[in-house]
Amino acid sequence: MSMKRTNVYADPEDLAIIKEAAKRRGISEAEIIRQGIHLAAMANRVWDEPLFSRTFAGPGRTLAKGEVRDAVADAVRREAAPGTAT
Repeated sequence: MSMKRTNVYADPEDLAIIKEAAKRRGISEAEIIRQGIHLAAMANRVWDEPLFSRTFAGPGRTLAKGEVRDAVADAVRREAAPGTAT
């Protein structure tokens, strides 16, 4: 993976924690910082699609496990064979 260099200012206490964690885990301090940057980037990412983009019609009450499984299976069958009624 190609990487780009950047400068970051950090609190001395945070740097001490990173140094200790890197030593304990046997990896570089830079790797700890890269992991932290990745976690921060993913936590602030704006996704193109909502996490739950599909909805299912229900009876207005909490469904039992089997009812959820059946509703999802029915929706998958309808999607796999459009134009057929179930």
